[in-house]
This record gives sequence, C-alpha cells and structure tokens, in this order.
Amino acid sequence: MTATHTPAAPSNTKVAKTTAKSVLNESKQIERAAMLIGMGARMQVLESETTLSYERLIRLYKEVAGKSPSKGQLPFSTDWFLTWQENIHSSLFLNIYEYLSKGIELDSVDQLTKAYRLYIEQIQMAQVEPLLSFTRAWRLVKFVDAGMLNRTKCAQCGGQFVTELYENRHYTCGLCNPPARAGKSKAAGSLMLH
Repeated sequence: MTATHTPAAPSNTKVAKTTAKSVLNESKQIERAAMLIGMGARMQVLESETTLSYERLIRLYKEVAGKSPSKGQLPFSTDWFLTWQENIHSSLFLNIYEYLSKGIELDSVDQLTKAYRLYIEQIQMAQVEPLLSFTRAWRLVKFVDAGMLNRTKCAQCGGQFVTELYENRHYTCGLCNPPARAGKSKAAGSLMLH
C-alpha cells in the first residue's frame, strides 16, 4: 500500500487575519476619531491623529457632532499661550500632561485626552471657565514638541509655566506678578485676584 500525498488546501488564515486586523484597526480609528470629535477636536487634529480619510472624517464628524466641522486654519502662533489667563490654563494643562508622561505608558492621543479631561475637572472644581480648548491643548503639545515653547520654573512660587524657549532664568509667573488689569474682570468664570 502506497501512501498518496494529497496537497493541502491553501490556507486562508493569513488573509483572514490581515483583513480582521485592518477591520479592527479601522474600528479603533473610528472610535478614536469619535472620541476626539466629542472632545471638540477640529478636522486638522483628526487628520493628524487618525488614519481615516478626509471624507470619512467629515461624515463621522457630522454624525457625531450633528453639524459640519468648522472651516479654516488653526492658529499658528505661540502668543495666545503666553497671555495672562491663557498662560495659567495652558500651564495647568501642560503640567498635567507632563506628569502623566512620567507615570504610565500611553500613546500620545491617550495621554492628551486624559490630560485634557483632568484639566477640565480641575477647572470645574475651581469654578472657572475653561479657556483652553482641546484643539489648543493639542497645538500646545505640538509647539512644545517642536521646541517653540517650554516650561520654566517661577523664581517665586516654583511652579512650572509655559514660556518662550529662551525665557529669563529669573522668570516670575503671572500668578506671582499679575499684570495691572489682571483679575479685575467681572465676567463670570474668569480668574479673580483678591
């Protein structure tokens, strides 16, 4: 009796795994984009932080937000982060962001979203209006990563504040040395100095 060798049928498991992985990856990208839209991310953030096509992002944005995305370019200036109240908010967020980077391994989007949620939580506890949008927080991180902004220690209180790259060693923050008109606004939710 001779044994005959029957050729095995071609295996489709590799093809199935590749397809399953791409479907799973796309599902994760859609979930990530929906979360970012829910946090107020603009289209430029979504395009940068997901692999979904522009057309797909537009449809998803309309479905999640119930409206078309805002048009126009994102502001590309570091100046906003350096004005008095905005600097305090930006510094709070960036300190949370940097703290999270030391504690646990997160990808950049997870770190950003967790830091932003903690920022919002702290601002709400202080009963202050949040000035830093999610898109501005994302932009701040990009500016820091590009070396356009950094954190500098205040010579008086020791806190870390967002500053220009080559800030003076004897930097004093806006809380220790507020501008003349700072804290005098009667607007609800603004910082008040006593």
